Amino acid sequence: MTTADLHVHSNFCDGKNSPEQIVLKAIEKGVKKIGILAHSYTEFDEIGSMHVDKYEAFINEVNRVKQIYADKIEVLVGIEQDSFTVTSTKGFDYVIGSVHYFVKDNEYYSVDHNEKYFVESVKVAFNGDYLEAAENYYNTLEKICELTNCDIVGHFDLVSKFNKNNKYFDENSPRYVKAWKKAADALVKKGVIFEINTGGISRGYKDTPYPPIEIYNYLKQKGARFMFSSDAHDGDNIFFEFDKWSKVYN
Repeated sequence: MTTADLHVHSNFCDGKNSPEQIVLKAIEKGVKKIGILAHSYTEFDEIGSMHVDKYEAFINEVNRVKQIYADKIEVLVGIEQDSFTVTSTKGFDYVIGSVHYFVKDNEYYSVDHNEKYFVESVKVAFNGDYLEAAENYYNTLEKICELTNCDIVGHFDLVSKFNKNNKYFDENSPRYVKAWKKAADALVKKGVIFEINTGGISRGYKDTPYPPIEIYNYLKQKGARFMFSSDAHDGDNIFFEFDKWSKVYN
């Protein structure tokens, strides 16, 4: 699980580095396989996503880099397909399916843009009921395979990003546990891979990966498969704390 990092974003979306810079940094870190991907285009929210007009150029550039460094590292081109994206995944080596939005009454609210927006979204859409918001999130996540045709499930519990120390809701609440278990049960049956995603730690939001060890243990007991990913938006965070957390998630 720790020889590859298949969740690294380039400057084709909201990442800092070019695909070639990412590959060079991965080689420097001794990575055997690197996956460079972009956030899929969401027409209702273009912040951070890759416009559909750039898809072909992105695929071509990663494939160019793939050929140049083929003797040093395996390079894959991927797409992080949002649950509410309608653009094609054709031309990509793999798909990570992720939920980044609540949807209520045909309105979209970002789960993870920033904490202030998260709080305001829950206030407006769910009358301040964070557990209802979490249920909404997991109801969408439950259908992520059908929505995105993904190979990998991205950051399973992203809804907890701003909830460090249970700041907004109790993650031991029966409502919350019931919601994530329902999604977990449905997704395990699909045979997809689940991320152990350290991106929330590298950016200072969390102390542990997505998902926490309790959810990981439940998924593992159900027969789920896993991979580590950094969700890096900066080449310096490739392989972030994989060695540390591989001793916990084993």
